[in-house]
Amino acid sequence: MELSVRFFALYRERAGCSTAQVPVPEGSTVADLVVAVRELYPRLAPPDVSIVVAVNEEYGEPETLLQAGDEICLIPPVSGGQASQALNSCSGSER
Repeated sequence: MELSVRFFALYRERAGCSTAQVPVPEGSTVADLVVAVRELYPRLAPPDVSIVVAVNEEYGEPETLLQAGDEICLIPPVSGGQASQALNSCSGSER
């Protein structure tokens, strides 16, 4: 399946786009998606940096199962409440 993934802030700059279609096998988890994203965009984040993934406007755990049509957002490490703002705008227009 292909998942539409939105990038915010620094991730959007490093990916060079605000959204991407990421292919993953059926039954994939958030952890599987992160591996696929890192393969497609190796400069997105250093290996020691955890990528925060929101699935349908909720923070996803590594074991969260993904389904076609899920709304996926990648939120980089930020301060000052910007992560909450990115999570809240996951389904809305980018700010």
